[in-house]
Amino acid sequence: MNTHDQTPSGLRGPAIFLAQFMSDEAPFDSLANIARWAASQGYKAIQVPTLGTRYIDLARAAESQDYCDELMATCAAAGVEISELSTHLQGQLVAVHPAFDALFDDFAPGHLRGQPQARTEWAIEQLKLAARASERLGLKAHATFSGALLWPYMYPWPQRPSGLVEQGFAELARRWRPILDCFDAAGVDLCYEIHPGEDLHDGASFERFLEAVEHHPRAAILYDPSHLLLQQMDYLGFIDRYHARIRMFHVKDAEFRPDARSGVYGGYQGWVDRPGRFRSLGDGQIDFKAIFSKLTQYGFDGWAVLEWECCLKDSQQGAAEGAAFIQRHMITRTAKAFDDFAGVTADEASNRRLLGLPPMPMT
Repeated sequence: MNTHDQTPSGLRGPAIFLAQFMSDEAPFDSLANIARWAASQGYKAIQVPTLGTRYIDLARAAESQDYCDELMATCAAAGVEISELSTHLQGQLVAVHPAFDALFDDFAPGHLRGQPQARTEWAIEQLKLAARASERLGLKAHATFSGALLWPYMYPWPQRPSGLVEQGFAELARRWRPILDCFDAAGVDLCYEIHPGEDLHDGASFERFLEAVEHHPRAAILYDPSHLLLQQMDYLGFIDRYHARIRMFHVKDAEFRPDARSGVYGGYQGWVDRPGRFRSLGDGQIDFKAIFSKLTQYGFDGWAVLEWECCLKDSQQGAAEGAAFIQRHMITRTAKAFDDFAGVTADEASNRRLLGLPPMPMT
């Protein structure tokens, strides 16, 4: 059980997701080294991937408060804290269509490859371990993918059989409901990154899932505007519609420049040649001033986490620029109205006079 102080509320940052920086080479080879590196770049927190044991032993963290205290002390000594844990790859394995078995087998331990049912059971247990580890670390949100049973049927040709989509989401909910209950017991929100390739890839699919899990209070969204832009969605309106369920935030840029040859689907081209491309912060088209404003407006309570992905710029340059970019966009919410200086006395009698109403009768 976590005994640590809760983090302050409101939008915090900058933080950085470590998945794209993992390496056998220093400073990316251990938690202590990468934490010091992140702090040197200007980051205040790190979002930690949990596949393997390079940065965290998930099973040990789920069972040992002493081990979790050691992890937090290592980060504190480096000058950062842990913002959230991530089980993106394990979450992917909770639901895998057979068409993708061979590709996704690489995410599983070697002894489970070629065994889809055992791989799914392992992935579900990984998520449950992550819930308990997050609780011990004093975290309140967790990042994952939903996996996908329906993605091969995303475009309705040939026509999808009646009931296929409903059955797919019912099965997805059956697998995720016990995991969500485990996160609820831990007091941690389970945040699905809305992402093409996952059954939860846009607002409509998230709503289907939410209905299938009976609007579970821990079923939440990791908001990453880059994946919405590349689908040509209204990524600002998405915040207006789903802000109550948005409990994590990846700060990632993208651009979409369709031409006569290719559009949203990309024509099987590599990332450099696709009309839709991920870019380093500030190099794409996303309006982050508006995003940070909307998240502040709705009282978003969480970290602004850089996820570096770019088809052109080097990762270390992107990381070095990213901390300052996020810091420039951080908003300290005002505690008073800008026109308070012109305020007048307010009481019921004064308001009645201003409206031209007679005084209230004496009782």
